[in-house]
Amino acid sequence: MSTTSTASAVARADGTKTSATGAKQAARRRVALVWAGRIGLAAFVIGGWQAFTTWGIVDPFFFGQPSGIWKRLIDLFQHGTEFGSFYANIWTTIEEALAGFAVGSVTGVVFGVALGQSRFLSDVLGPYIKMVNAIPRIVLGSIFIVAFGIGVTPKILLAAVLVFFIVFFNAFQGVREVDRNILANARVLGASQLQIIRHVIVPSALTWIIASLHSAFGFAIVGALVGEVLGAQSGLGLVIKTAQNNFDPNGVFATMLVIAVIVLGAEWLIGKLEHRLLSWRPPAPTEANSL
Repeated sequence: MSTTSTASAVARADGTKTSATGAKQAARRRVALVWAGRIGLAAFVIGGWQAFTTWGIVDPFFFGQPSGIWKRLIDLFQHGTEFGSFYANIWTTIEEALAGFAVGSVTGVVFGVALGQSRFLSDVLGPYIKMVNAIPRIVLGSIFIVAFGIGVTPKILLAAVLVFFIVFFNAFQGVREVDRNILANARVLGASQLQIIRHVIVPSALTWIIASLHSAFGFAIVGALVGEVLGAQSGLGLVIKTAQNNFDPNGVFATMLVIAVIVLGAEWLIGKLEHRLLSWRPPAPTEANSL
């Protein structure tokens, strides 16, 4: 009996190892296919764009050309712009976006958690928040520039406003989705309101909040760029505006490429933050199947 049991255990272990190895191989194949698809799609779009402009099907004067965009990008990094080095303009936009992202995220979480817990505050402030959210952002940008000049302050404020509403509504909904039985049990066990917020409400709403951050940084970049287009002394938005005024589509697309790289880098960092903050959460069925 013991020999049979040992043999069965060995067989199960071998089967488990085989299954785990097969799952890892399938995951690696899927990653390889995903990257192949991404690279193939990029090659198709860029190659088609280059071919169409070379053959004269699309006018490169209006739509630029991938080879021209690459040359313009190198020129910007090597020789800079009339507003200073290209690196300085990149840092100006990143600085404004990061500051607006931080301010908008913190205020969005604070207001979302506060209004999500208090129906009275929600009823009082809700209509005003909706009214401000309905104001076109370009109008807010103009108001901020009139009030604070063409420095970094109006760009930070505009970026913060864009981020605030995304984070606020997600935090608000996340708090409303907290299990009421868990809240009742925490109160029965003697937890204070601060302890409930810290150990129950915020962790429960964290999934909603982190999800909002993925798109919030992109909106922070948009806010900074819109503010720079409206009026600035430096920044990528001003570079784009100048290239547009000079009928330089290659300069516009080259700057857009830099912005895309910045946003993708920020998205990667936010993904790492999400993995770290939500490491306690068991994976969803779809996540478990993809491992």
